[in-house]
Amino acid sequence: MDFRNKVVLVTGASRGIGAAVALAFGALGAVVVVNYLHSGKLAEEVVSRIRESGGDGAAMQADVTNGDEVQRMVAAIADGFGGIDIVVNNALSQYSFNPKTRQTAWSLDWADYQRQLDGSLGGAFHICKAVIPIMKQQGEGRIINIVTNLIDFPVVPYHDYTTAKAALLGYSRNLAAELGAFGINVNCVAAGLTQGADSSRETPEDAREAIIRLTPLGRLAVPKDIAGGVLMLASDWGSFITGQCLRVDGGLVMV
Repeated sequence: MDFRNKVVLVTGASRGIGAAVALAFGALGAVVVVNYLHSGKLAEEVVSRIRESGGDGAAMQADVTNGDEVQRMVAAIADGFGGIDIVVNNALSQYSFNPKTRQTAWSLDWADYQRQLDGSLGGAFHICKAVIPIMKQQGEGRIINIVTNLIDFPVVPYHDYTTAKAALLGYSRNLAAELGAFGINVNCVAAGLTQGADSSRETPEDAREAIIRLTPLGRLAVPKDIAGGVLMLASDWGSFITGQCLRVDGGLVMV
């Protein structure tokens, strides 16, 4: 794979899965914009590592739930780097995968759902609305949205989080149907429980072991596993793939 001369925007990329995705693109020669909300120092460290590996990039702050901030960031990327070829929507509202502290269906308020919808669906919506005109003008582009395998197998019912990610999957498929005519591919990567991600930090060991026992490949995902799926869909190997959801979870979900 070769991403030289490609401009890549990864949201929520200062750590975890987002950082792994940004670093993987950078190692293959891309110019990577590392978007962050609060963690500027960590984002700059990711950019430094990208440059050390042979890529280039910049850290850019923007709240993806704020359409005006997103428009300003995307305009700055287009002006500074000449376009945007690949977008990875990874940012989300803060969440913790802990079965022992999760809220039940009868204890959740609509505000809990709205918070996750704003982060996952709303964030991707604002980014896509800003980049689609650029990609249409270029005549090509790749959009990859990070969802979850909990959509297909809610082994723990994290109602608000999973509902928001399911909405993002539906949005992605609608985009794929409309944007294919402009040479823009839209796909999703459904991550399993990922060791080393902030959201899995409080997952109890017994819950981890239960998922590992159900997983044919016998372990949890790590961020570079998710990055591998993203790279495949963004590369020339994925040029005729759109509207799909690639599950990167060691075989826990088979469809």
